[in-house]
Amino acid sequence: MNLQRDNPTHRRYGTAHRQRGVSVVLVTVSLFILVGFTALAIDVGNLFVARNELHNAADAGSLAGARMLYTADGSSVNPGANQVATDAAKSNYMNYMKSSSIEINEDEIEEVISARRGHWSFSERKFNSNDSLEPVNLSEKSTAELDQYDPFDLNPFINAVEVVVTRQEKTERQVRTQVEAFFGRIFGFEGYDVTARSVAYIGFTGKLNPEDVDQPIALCKEALLNPDGDYSCDVGRFVPDGDKTGGWTNFEHDTSGATNANELRDLVCGDGNPNEMHYGEDIATNNGQVQSAFTALYNCWVEATDKKITWTLTLPVIDCEDGVAPSNRLVGAVTVHIVWMVNHNQPLSQIDQYAPYEMSLAPDSEDVEWPGDWPGEEDVITSDSSGEERWDSFVDHLSLQNQNDDPADWRRQSIYFLPSCDYHEPKGQTGGENYGILARIPVLVD
Repeated sequence: MNLQRDNPTHRRYGTAHRQRGVSVVLVTVSLFILVGFTALAIDVGNLFVARNELHNAADAGSLAGARMLYTADGSSVNPGANQVATDAAKSNYMNYMKSSSIEINEDEIEEVISARRGHWSFSERKFNSNDSLEPVNLSEKSTAELDQYDPFDLNPFINAVEVVVTRQEKTERQVRTQVEAFFGRIFGFEGYDVTARSVAYIGFTGKLNPEDVDQPIALCKEALLNPDGDYSCDVGRFVPDGDKTGGWTNFEHDTSGATNANELRDLVCGDGNPNEMHYGEDIATNNGQVQSAFTALYNCWVEATDKKITWTLTLPVIDCEDGVAPSNRLVGAVTVHIVWMVNHNQPLSQIDQYAPYEMSLAPDSEDVEWPGDWPGEEDVITSDSSGEERWDSFVDHLSLQNQNDDPADWRRQSIYFLPSCDYHEPKGQTGGENYGILARIPVLVD
């Protein structure tokens, strides 16, 4: 009897017809997966482009709003900052939508843009919306203190603008701006909602633009801070007094020592710093006397004030922890009132001749005044008063002190100054510490 043996190949793999059926199924599944990945790739790419364009619009809006967050003189918050931010974001948004051939009514575009001013905290990495328009007194405030946000404070430090831009299914006015789905429609997606958010912060000046500071004199931060480490405009100082009040500078980075007398003299009463100056980098300094430069500065002061009004200057601030010269780290800028100068040929023995008789307010200033003749006061200073009496009264009234907090004494070749408590025109780019001057140029923080 003959027994037919089964074909091993037939047992294992089935017939050719069945093999073709399995192949069709596999190809179909593969094509379905391929189409899915293609849809995903195209739609994700489209979403990425859309989100990037929305971020560009949000960034443009927040930076524009923060740049205009304060009025031109820095005295108060600008109520129009939110609208400036909205307009800038709107302009960028419209350009993007038009380039994408998406029709949208320009009058309705603000439905998908929101702009708010408020407070940004670096320590908490958080933005708190606040519509306060009241200016904040920056004196007696450290940068760290201003960084804290108190929700119960009715007058916080307004320092940032937030802009949110969206493309969404619809708004209250039925504006449809969703990012269109292409292959995603196969899976039931008509479009995608996309949102971009940006926060721009305006802080204290840290990069000084050309001509932002006035004279080649750098003041030490140690002469501007109270014992708590906060900026103080209540006490005046003078240069030089020890090694932590100030010195000469040629404004230059990457050099050591501002000792060239001709260079310093040419910078006195000129246009200020010729180049950008960067926060955190060293500038060349000199703690010694440069007679020709000081004489030029003294003559400029006399011409500007007739020795009867304060002389308001914006000067760079340096870190003098290790003394002044040959180079010191730039930490900011400050506005001060020069209230008196003593030239090299005015010794104490001639104080009757050279001591001040009066000091009136500089234009637009409210924090310095010393009328030498005070009728009705117990200690009346008159034209017949001695130079020492006039000087003691002058120093007491303006709270001029040395580094030991004793009343400032008469010294040859010295510059007596009082940090200003006024609001000042913003200068430079954000990045410095608080010495009373806000920056003009904001930075993106979130």
